[in-house]
Amino acid sequence: MDNIWEKPCMYTVSLITLDMCNLESQVRLLEKNGIEMLHVDILDGHFSPSMPLGLDTVRQLRAKTDLAFDCHVMVTEQDYFVNELLDIGVQQIVFHAETQPHIDGMLNRIHEKGVRAGVALKPSTPLSTIEYVIEKCDTVLLMLINPGYAFVKGEKQTSYADRKIRDLRRMIDKQGLNTKISLDGRISPENVRDYGAGIADQFVLGSTCIRRDRMEESLGEMNELRKYITGGLRYV
Repeated sequence: MDNIWEKPCMYTVSLITLDMCNLESQVRLLEKNGIEMLHVDILDGHFSPSMPLGLDTVRQLRAKTDLAFDCHVMVTEQDYFVNELLDIGVQQIVFHAETQPHIDGMLNRIHEKGVRAGVALKPSTPLSTIEYVIEKCDTVLLMLINPGYAFVKGEKQTSYADRKIRDLRRMIDKQGLNTKISLDGRISPENVRDYGAGIADQFVLGSTCIRRDRMEESLGEMNELRKYITGGLRYV
């Protein structure tokens, strides 16, 4: 499973995009269509004003699939949720810098359990927040919209998202790191085209890319786009 983190232009499909009443069959559909990673948003209804997904659901799903669990912890108090996810047996935990007073310590704590660790940043949080710990980050997740506000009509990706993505790429390359860049928040096929050829490494696919009423067709279209990008085309 570890080699999937080195694959270019990887898709991690958001769990909350799926039909919650038919999760197992939906996951089987993802597996059938070549998806290798599931993006699991852990919410508390406080840091991110969204309906939380129960940890027991995550635990039960863990026993039913071999997909890598890429967990995004969007909570105010992180310790309990991180402990539970480590016990469940997930492959990556990315937590928010804005609610973690000991970023270095949390990275160490997750790594000690043999789990990939990373930091997530809200749109307006500067990259300088992770300047001294980026070499410890397996992944840096950039939110392109404000977390928990996808339901707000007119909420769009921030105007400065492109600059931030490219600045992070330069920061990583300048230090010669293998830190992955993950993009989340209304990710579109256009985002994949713009950043999938050597700028960003992982894309969290939600309802902008995958439609529940035509999921298999949507996945097929996204897979074709990935195949096209990784076939050698590069963007400046």
